[in-house]
Amino acid sequence: MQPLYKSCYPLDQRCYEEYNLSEDILMEHASMGMANYIRTNFKEGCSLLIVSGVGNNGADGLVLARQLHGSYDVKVLLPFGVRSVMAEVQLERIQALDITFVDEVCEADVIVDAIFGAGLSREIDEKTRKLIVQLEALNGFKIACDIPTGIDINGNPFPMALFCDVTITMGALKESLYSDMAKDYVGEIICVDLGVSHYKYTDGFRVDSYLLESSDIKLPNRYMKNSHKGNFGHLAVIVGDKEGASTISALSALRFGAGLVSLIGDMRTTPPISLMIDEVLPHNTTAIAFGMGVIEFEELIIEEILNHKSPIILDAGVFSNEITLDFLEQNSRDIILTPHPKEFVKLWNMTIDSPLNISILQANRFEKVREFCSLFPNVTLLLKGANMIIAKQNRLFINSLGTSKLSKGGSGDVLSGLIGSLLAQGYNGLEATIQASLALTKGANSYNGNSYAMLPTDLIEEIAFLKKGKS
Repeated sequence: MQPLYKSCYPLDQRCYEEYNLSEDILMEHASMGMANYIRTNFKEGCSLLIVSGVGNNGADGLVLARQLHGSYDVKVLLPFGVRSVMAEVQLERIQALDITFVDEVCEADVIVDAIFGAGLSREIDEKTRKLIVQLEALNGFKIACDIPTGIDINGNPFPMALFCDVTITMGALKESLYSDMAKDYVGEIICVDLGVSHYKYTDGFRVDSYLLESSDIKLPNRYMKNSHKGNFGHLAVIVGDKEGASTISALSALRFGAGLVSLIGDMRTTPPISLMIDEVLPHNTTAIAFGMGVIEFEELIIEEILNHKSPIILDAGVFSNEITLDFLEQNSRDIILTPHPKEFVKLWNMTIDSPLNISILQANRFEKVREFCSLFPNVTLLLKGANMIIAKQNRLFINSLGTSKLSKGGSGDVLSGLIGSLLAQGYNGLEATIQASLALTKGANSYNGNSYAMLPTDLIEEIAFLKKGKS
């Protein structure tokens, strides 16, 4: 689990004021991180086009040119000249070398984007947009210095950005790199140190935002030999009008370790023999999953669910019905909500006065999740997307391990079952949601079929073979 920062400016300032490091030293190490990546992945003699902007991000690119000159065929493009003091200093230094400057974009094996760094707060101008289009047409491998040009401080293309294969970010990970809108632009994200260890660079700066890693998963493995099914909980999955959704959730829960799983409701189809059926909540229910495939709401079962004290995961159909408000009022209950953006907008507009639409949400996912959770402190919220956001109260976690394989009906039902299974086994809402999200993404990444081919049942099968560590 890695901390995420809205801005690294205060961390840089501490390096200057407390560690007696200069801006020059930090810049040398930032560029050395990029240089080491290039040396590791590209043979000497390869051609490099380094496109540098007017400020300190551009200065990083000029330092990189100096560091790689002689080992690589380096060309430097300064489309807008230089403006910052450090950019002028670095330009003077490379002018003392026989480095080639070019006046226009040209093909190269590696293209380094050092035009704008993190913290972009204004829309890029027409000249920069044209430059991005020209760079996009090149075949070379594209590396972003700190953040792809055009991605703003909130992680949005402003209004467009350069698609990069790798982003080498400096000092610490920025929250903006993990927005849904940035995901296709940043490529692989690598963080490099700036003259002090990552620990010393970040020491003392508290954050409320974290990046989940594959190694954070803690599987519900069973170590006690003297055990029985009752030791691992009983999940009640409420059957919806679309019975397949409920069945998928139930199978997912059973696969992930719940001792007992019951489908609650009047089933028209015959469920798998591993699942039980009941018309009321079993007396030993330890968690409830409700909403998958639900369109119509039966008053009796709703009343029974509301009166039950077990933790509950709410999904899908629940978010279009004001019954959600009754659950949100249950302040002493562990409640997990797992909406996709459209469902979250419905939920928001039912509960909060300021109107929200999908475009505003997607451009401000972190902000809106934080705002919602501040109003409902008993709720654990998982907002689905390219990067899942999990939050409770003032803590926020990002799972960026998702894949387009999950873009298929039923994936969310699998997730609901995984969360419900862990709730039934005694996990608290936040931990159950974090661990289930990791299991879902690790399972999807383990699937060996084509990216379009994975079925929810394939995903459930992969859950059986999960291991701690990289997937």
